[in-house]
Amino acid sequence: MTYAKIERFDYILKQLEVHGKIIVANIADALQVAPETIRRDLDELEEQHLLTRVHGGAVQYTNVRTEPAFLRKLQMQKEAKCNIARLAAERICDGDTIAVDTGTTTVHIADYLMAVEDITIVTNSIAAAAQFNLAIEERRMTGKVILLGGTTNPRQSSVAGAMTLEWLGNMNFDKAFLSCGGIMDGIVYDYDLDESLISQKMLENSKMTILLTDSSKINSKSFYRICHLVDCSEIICDATCPEEWQAYEEMWTIGSGGKS
Repeated sequence: MTYAKIERFDYILKQLEVHGKIIVANIADALQVAPETIRRDLDELEEQHLLTRVHGGAVQYTNVRTEPAFLRKLQMQKEAKCNIARLAAERICDGDTIAVDTGTTTVHIADYLMAVEDITIVTNSIAAAAQFNLAIEERRMTGKVILLGGTTNPRQSSVAGAMTLEWLGNMNFDKAFLSCGGIMDGIVYDYDLDESLISQKMLENSKMTILLTDSSKINSKSFYRICHLVDCSEIICDATCPEEWQAYEEMWTIGSGGKS
């Protein structure tokens, strides 16, 4: 039996609805057509945002956000990010060993440090390391800054990779300050696989993890999962905790300084 394109599309979408994922070879066998025909069908359906292609098949469509370049991100939600970073800086105490990941909110933490002594900052953010060094030069803090080794990512002003993870594996922290690309269904996401793995390792090796997120990240999914929201000790955001997220209300702090 020969199936028209519209019939193939209908079958593919119904199989996705039932199973969540389809395999090219299985669909080709079921419809008695060449795998190349199904691949072309999947490509066309992906262009229509009806599914997402994966190796060997397809999954249900997900609107995954891509990450803007670092300098452009710095200007997005800047006031909110600075308010969040100001509150985050208040969490840093004399003698702390701190992990700071790459992000356009975490990069502002150093700007708000004042009279903090003997702290150790470990970061994979080249931009954040420069800001913490400036805080030392301006005598707003004493201590040292450790920039992790790894492969540089000029677009994000960061380092990442196997070397970065190896260094982190030997370190323990009092607090980790993490950024994210989105939060949805109780899961924290980021855009970049390598940087997500670094954030995960910082969380694993820290007594306390503080997530910094502006409201644009709420109910937004990006590429790679960092952790579950409950893995964090505190969430600092510029907006109140969404009504449907009441399970996290006790962890939630508004960037202006008040509790939600």
